[in-house]
Amino acid sequence: MINRFATGLAVVLAFGTLPALAQQQPKPAAAAATPKADEDKYVGYYYPKPTAIETYTSPMQTIAGAERAQRVQFATVVSQGTIQSAYRVPYAVFVKGEKADKMIIVGLQPGEMSTIFRARAILANMTTMSRLSPFFQERTIAEDANFFDLLKLLGFQQITISDGDKFTHQVNIK
Repeated sequence: MINRFATGLAVVLAFGTLPALAQQQPKPAAAAATPKADEDKYVGYYYPKPTAIETYTSPMQTIAGAERAQRVQFATVVSQGTIQSAYRVPYAVFVKGEKADKMIIVGLQPGEMSTIFRARAILANMTTMSRLSPFFQERTIAEDANFFDLLKLLGFQQITISDGDKFTHQVNIK
């Protein structure tokens, strides 16, 4: 079921205006001390400290069986589909965390996502693309749900979107 959604979304994204780049990222270098539970170990490695952090409370329930492997597969299929795009990809989309429950989107070109408004526009595009998928339509009232709701269905806890330079916006999904 997740395969069907991921494949559908990847196809939609590949032909849409929502490029992404699947990159094999090295793991963050081991720090001298283990980060505290409330510290974000990806700050300074994938993105700067968040400029803003918000919480989105979704009315959705995580789908039974949505585990690390499904979230990794979702991100991989979406990225793979968009890599096949005929134009240069302006940002990378990948997952991190022990449970792969943190989605990260990082701009690869200066100015692409340097404001909250551009970040929200990317997320709005992701909502639009998600609404076209049979997976999303079968599990939500598509016109009322958004990309954060899709992430909640799949068990994601957080999404971070950054220009990869100075701007980072983070959303905790409850």
